[in-house]
Amino acid sequence: MATHPAECADDPPGGIVIQRTPIDTATLLAAVADVAAGGNVLFVGTARGVTDGVITKSLAYEAHEPLARKTLEALRLQALARFSLTACGIVHRLGPVAAGEASVAIAASAPHRREAFAAAEWLMERIKADVPIWKSEERDDGGRVWVHPVATARPGGAA
Repeated sequence: MATHPAECADDPPGGIVIQRTPIDTATLLAAVADVAAGGNVLFVGTARGVTDGVITKSLAYEAHEPLARKTLEALRLQALARFSLTACGIVHRLGPVAAGEASVAIAASAPHRREAFAAAEWLMERIKADVPIWKSEERDDGGRVWVHPVATARPGGAA
């Protein structure tokens, strides 16, 4: 990861990173590793190359960074408590993201796998609905379309 958040002694490992460089998923997963965790889940949201039959060359993400960081941290803290996580980390990219590249990654560790999976899914849904990060699709025909996250959310939590 490009930067590592400062951690307090009472703050579980992980944290929030917003960056303009590719996401290092191995580093994120290692940051939440804990001997008390029986389940370590890594969710990676990637830029689709085709959406509803339309070819997408890339996505571009923009954010209100201070508010996005604050909201992501609030969601992370909620997930830690709600799902009894041992650790949680979230990384989100800004700027251009080519089709096939990671745009968001969530790592969650819990004593049991069920909670880790549930936390990752819950966080992804909350990120799409609550965090002031917006994306536009650059289509193969050169057109650019801004996509509202609620409109793109799929039933069952798929990105």
